Amino acid sequence: MIDFKDKIAEEISKKLELTKDDIKEYIEIPKDTKMGDYALPCFKLAKEMKKSSVIIANEIKEKIETPNKYISKIEAVNGFLNIFINNEMLIENVLDEMESKKENYGSSNIGNGKNIIVEYSSPNIAKPFHVGHLRTTVIGRALYNMYKFLGYNTIGINHLGDWGTQFGKLIEGYKRFGNEYNLEENPIDKLTEIYVRINELCKEDESVLDDCRNNFKKLEDGDEYCTQVWQKFKDLSLREFQRIYDILDVHFDSNNGESFYSDKMQEVVDILRKNNKLVESQGAEIVDLEYKNMPPLMVTKSNGSTTYATRDLAAILYRARTYDFDKCIYVVAYEQNLHFKQVFEVAKFLDLDEKYTNGLIHVPYGMVRLKTGKMSTREGTLIKLEDILKEAVTRAKAIIEEKNPNIEGKDDIAKKVGIGAVIFNDLSNNMIKDEVFDWDIMLNFQGETGPYIQYMYVRTKSILEKENYTMNKELVDISELEEHGIELIKQIYSFNDIVKQAVDKNEPSIISRYLIDVAKLYSSFYNDNKIIVEDEKIKNTRLCLTYMVGNVLKIGTGLLGMEMPDRM
Repeated sequence: MIDFKDKIAEEISKKLELTKDDIKEYIEIPKDTKMGDYALPCFKLAKEMKKSSVIIANEIKEKIETPNKYISKIEAVNGFLNIFINNEMLIENVLDEMESKKENYGSSNIGNGKNIIVEYSSPNIAKPFHVGHLRTTVIGRALYNMYKFLGYNTIGINHLGDWGTQFGKLIEGYKRFGNEYNLEENPIDKLTEIYVRINELCKEDESVLDDCRNNFKKLEDGDEYCTQVWQKFKDLSLREFQRIYDILDVHFDSNNGESFYSDKMQEVVDILRKNNKLVESQGAEIVDLEYKNMPPLMVTKSNGSTTYATRDLAAILYRARTYDFDKCIYVVAYEQNLHFKQVFEVAKFLDLDEKYTNGLIHVPYGMVRLKTGKMSTREGTLIKLEDILKEAVTRAKAIIEEKNPNIEGKDDIAKKVGIGAVIFNDLSNNMIKDEVFDWDIMLNFQGETGPYIQYMYVRTKSILEKENYTMNKELVDISELEEHGIELIKQIYSFNDIVKQAVDKNEPSIISRYLIDVAKLYSSFYNDNKIIVEDEKIKNTRLCLTYMVGNVLKIGTGLLGMEMPDRM
């Protein structure tokens, strides 16, 4: 694919005493297409060139002959250089790429040879997989897909919360109350009940809490009974979690959770001690981070047991050695911002190459809120994710039956629409914003939603199937493309750049918003232009455009983790 921005920067740099990369960094895409396909705000050059932006813009315009191979015309307006590219070359380029790459259109190999770890989902075993876990799961999976699409060797890790003092409590609860429960039926609910009961007992009797702490210490030391009971909790939990992952079609390359690092934490302690970074504090060992205006990070507790942070540090060491990562991305709620700042800072003391410590990235996201307010266990508003997904499918099916009662394969369509609506709702806005869970919005077929994009895709597929269309760029007559059509092709051209932007910012919503724009633009094109007409040149040109739109919508939603129905 021709990089027009790169070609423009090269052309301008020849006329100035600045490098191509310097110019490329300044070039923007105007919001209004009447202001050009690209723009160079020359005020950014004024200081270096010791001239006004207006003079600079006019001088560059005069020095570049247009039209040329890549640029059709240049306008100098109020210190901006507005650049219009050669539409014919762009369209030919998009057609070539689309025909050769098909379902891989927009992909690249810029990540070749680079290893990216994405840690996501990471639920706590023996606890409900609630709707609050949705965000890390779908955001992480989207990032995983995006990096892979650009050629990176991507490793998805489900860092299960399967270690810690809470399991000492659960083991104690199981000792005391386990015979009252059948864990084969609704095991997570039963384990939650046991956990609540033992917590209440701990509040009443301090000695029970001591027993719980001792249980975890025994677990860390490999006690046979504690290990056996803990493994039972883990196996039951994974069975329940897998059912949800199957619904979402989520997969991982590794399910190594916190427990995997139980025999790897002593090395962390040893290295920190060797580097004189551990300080004793009330029997515990901490790393003082006052120099960074942060609270200290506890590495070992007063009874010698480890912490969540110790396990994260051990994981960093293991992942650096095992995967030689360029980036290790943690998709975890913004409530953990301080934790990751502390851990990333302490990781600098583990004798690791800077490549690894510089590659540690926390991708924070906002909370999931109901339309009525924040979810709360105490208020009974904490919703299981499985219930949400089933409800989405049920509601989608009701809408489909109302709109098209005789359609075949309603169950499959409802699943794709319902689950897709939930995923798109999560990924349609900037991650750091809290997500509002509103059925009326997310299942709206007319709004900026997943079902709307799926509907537009089905429309393209229906048109192509009626004509038994197979893409053939030789049958496209560029002269038959009107304004909407050219604008659509420019949007399709930008798809690879959109994915790159989303990866650079670790922000899937960049792709979501792009897909909405493409769907809306095609809707306008479709409303203004009949696709199936008698003129073969016009028909083939519009069918090709329809194919390209449908292909990009399917690829883009696939990166987000959505499936497209064939009909609706």
